[in-house]
Amino acid sequence: MGAGLAAASCPRSPPPRGRAGQLSSRRGAIAATPPARCPSPAAPAAMPSSALWAVDLFGRVFTLSTAGQHWEPCRDAQLEFKRVSAARDCCWGIACDHQVYVLVGASDVPIRCQEEAYENQRWNPVGGFCETLLPSDRWPWSDVSGLQHRPLDGVALPSPHWEWESDWYVDENFGGEPTEKGGWTYAIDFPATYTRDKKWNSCVRRRRWIRYRRYKSQDTWAKIPSEDDPQQLPDPFSDLSVGGWEVTDEPVGRLSVWAVTLQGKVWYRENVSHHNPEGSSWSLVDTPGEAVQISCGPHDLLWVTLWEGQALVREGINRNNPKGSSWSTVEPPTSENGILHVSTGVCVVWAVTKDRKVWFRRGVNSHNPCGTSWIEMFGEMMMVNVGLNDQVWGIGCVDRALYFRQGVTQSELSGKTWKVIVAGREGDRSLSGSSFSLHSAGCFFGNEVRGSAESCGPGDTDASWEVPGPASSPAGLRGKESKKGPSHATANFPEATDLSSLRLLPLGLEEPDSADCHALWAWVSGGGCAVEAHTTLKWFTTQSGLCPSVQTLSLSITPAQTAAWRKQIFQQLTERTKRELENFQHYEQAVEQSVWVKTGALQWWCDWKPHKWMDVHVALEQLTGHDGAQDSILFIYYVVHEEKKYIHVFLNEVTALVPVFSEAKHSFALYTPERTRQRWPVRLAAATEQDMSDWLTLLNLSCCESRRMHGRPSPQAIWSVTCKGDIFVSEPGPDLEGPERRLPCDQMFWRQIGGHLRVVEANGRGVVWGIGYDHTAWVYTGGYGGGCFQGLASSTSNVFTQWDVKCVHIYENQRWNPVTGYTSRGLPTDRYMWSDATGLQECTKASTKPPSLQWTWVSDWFVDFSVPGGTDLEGWQYASDFPASYHKYKTMKDFVRRRCWARASAGCTWAPTSPSPPSPSAPATRCGPWRGTAPPSTAAPCPPPGPTATAGTTSHLLPNRG
Repeated sequence: MGAGLAAASCPRSPPPRGRAGQLSSRRGAIAATPPARCPSPAAPAAMPSSALWAVDLFGRVFTLSTAGQHWEPCRDAQLEFKRVSAARDCCWGIACDHQVYVLVGASDVPIRCQEEAYENQRWNPVGGFCETLLPSDRWPWSDVSGLQHRPLDGVALPSPHWEWESDWYVDENFGGEPTEKGGWTYAIDFPATYTRDKKWNSCVRRRRWIRYRRYKSQDTWAKIPSEDDPQQLPDPFSDLSVGGWEVTDEPVGRLSVWAVTLQGKVWYRENVSHHNPEGSSWSLVDTPGEAVQISCGPHDLLWVTLWEGQALVREGINRNNPKGSSWSTVEPPTSENGILHVSTGVCVVWAVTKDRKVWFRRGVNSHNPCGTSWIEMFGEMMMVNVGLNDQVWGIGCVDRALYFRQGVTQSELSGKTWKVIVAGREGDRSLSGSSFSLHSAGCFFGNEVRGSAESCGPGDTDASWEVPGPASSPAGLRGKESKKGPSHATANFPEATDLSSLRLLPLGLEEPDSADCHALWAWVSGGGCAVEAHTTLKWFTTQSGLCPSVQTLSLSITPAQTAAWRKQIFQQLTERTKRELENFQHYEQAVEQSVWVKTGALQWWCDWKPHKWMDVHVALEQLTGHDGAQDSILFIYYVVHEEKKYIHVFLNEVTALVPVFSEAKHSFALYTPERTRQRWPVRLAAATEQDMSDWLTLLNLSCCESRRMHGRPSPQAIWSVTCKGDIFVSEPGPDLEGPERRLPCDQMFWRQIGGHLRVVEANGRGVVWGIGYDHTAWVYTGGYGGGCFQGLASSTSNVFTQWDVKCVHIYENQRWNPVTGYTSRGLPTDRYMWSDATGLQECTKASTKPPSLQWTWVSDWFVDFSVPGGTDLEGWQYASDFPASYHKYKTMKDFVRRRCWARASAGCTWAPTSPSPPSPSAPATRCGPWRGTAPPSTAAPCPPPGPTATAGTTSHLLPNRG
């Protein structure tokens, strides 16, 4: 169909209708006046406030505004619904007749849709342009492609919920400019490029007729029209879900509507949008099993539950393919009880199993829609629903009360506890004061309060009091504590109440209409309810006040009687709280496990093609169990050829976290036993040094938490330094040197300690000494932290400043030339003329930087004469070729030579070290970390290059350098 979409609010004058009856016979002669032009289309305005939708057991639909305190019944109360699914501006539902309905909220901007048809003519040498076309031409009246026959009188309204705004008229605009001669555009043939001007070779012409229709069924339930062919939908619908309005780069206003039939088939509603709220047709989506229930999130998450108890996850959903491409199967949390109900959000999935247990799926996102594992949450529910901002609602298993999950934030998606919603319904406001307040007091205190009231006599002073009650009740007590119903908020008794009249009321007796105070809910939908983390809701308290008959009672009591009665209520509340805590101490915590997530943007080195740095999103997910144990997973999400992928690393498998010095990147590497054997560590890079330090600190702490390592190392720890001077320590396990099962070295966990040393030695009593690159001896103070852990509360004890001086070496290489002698021009196969010791990397004086940003140059470049093998007077070493054995004298066979240049750099770091007893020559600035006996000297010769890493558990202490 060649129909376009448009929406506008300006008035449009209809074209003249004097020749409407001649459209079928002489359409070619019609030239209607076009209406006034309107501004560009705009989406309908959103509803004034977000609302929670719910259905009670009687099929009545109610809404609860985030700014309100009472349930409002739906305006169209004639229909009874089984379930509903809400979005921001509309709500879809399945009525008791198993038909699908949609309710679109009223808006100041009408919903308008444009219909168009094209009138085509060909030039005839006898009569000029006429409707007589060639047999191979398109239809005289067609759509824009010319493939479909589209006469004006054959264009009908798609459903009774639409109405025509005006009659057909000619569009005299072409490419933003007005046309001449009745809106005709000309071309050589069909199809071709059309122009406004008629030329000598213009053999065909066409013009566009347009007409607008308006959606009129707003603020009422509109039935979705059935298919023309009854065989398309042989069975009625049983469940549906609305979502997909925030798919990446999706057109604004488009929705994804999914439904499940009684036969277990999944259907998708095509072309649903703000300007076409009904959609166009249903299309069948094949599934590997019979579906029971479906849930679609705002983004690209779609989960389906099967009869067998498994869940299906739709993959490949994007703006170009909103129906997705394939299914993946997710097993239920337990094999005994399958999944009964599932609900998806932006990055979360909640499920209810057949035993009514509530489960949270961890690790769910657009890159990994299946998630990683299930976490059991405290509570028993009939169903749960995830709304905007991943907020969660549920319906209790026993009491059928409605609960809201409190504490759901971006950092803790699982929330903290369930809280009952006690908002009253609009029809029950007259009873909310008397029935709830008096019934609550009777439930709390029973005959004790009544006896207390009967013992009080009338007095002469008016007074008022409050009866406090618990604020919330976890929904999980429905199954494990079935005797306890949902507790309600504080009920306030009004002033001037007659105790003598109140004494006649049996407060412990339920009133006949007490059932109205607690609605029984069957379904809830939060897709149109936006609850922010800081939003204060009024759903958890009821308005104080009694009915007029009770408010007119007068009461006079003395202050002494009031104080005694309040004291007795307080004592009874204390005893009741103590009794409940004792009865339910054997139950587990309300939240057995909490999930903490940190996300960020980093770069990741791809070890396979294309072998380059890629922009990725990382997420550190930390799970804390009820026993306090922590387990962390690092997810790395990347895109290859427009396909979303991810890798994950369990931090309890990480053996080392090492910062990697690079001139262009602030990078670090994660090692695991498998990646150590493959020599493929996970390399990540941050934008700034501070970001890298923050991630290193967080990942190190998470690794230590996963392995339950805290504080300073033990006296039996194994110490080591890297070739760059970083200090690492490993705690020996019981299997390290066991005869039956020795722990391989690649499985030892190394955690970093602040400081910078060249050599470190330790004994079995916890005494650790080290030597810096400037030959200063340092002793371990017993603290923990420093380095990347600077600023942590646990890193302030026995952590001081440490200075060190390190020389950087580069080599100048030359080759002998018969004409000019030794020169810097080498052979094409030679090493770089300025390189490192291996000759594989180019290192010039200008490009060589200090070891890291914490280091600064403290001298100029100078020739190092202390290299192994000796040098001549100018520092040169000679050899027959690169590489070979170098010597300090030149022979007839020496065609290459090299010279070592050095430059001293000083670094400052924080470490749990202290200098050894200082010498009188030590300056005052030499304070802190590994305590030294001599100050660093830039004039001192640099240590010879070579292996600098060592580790041991010897008892030998390094002597002070005198």
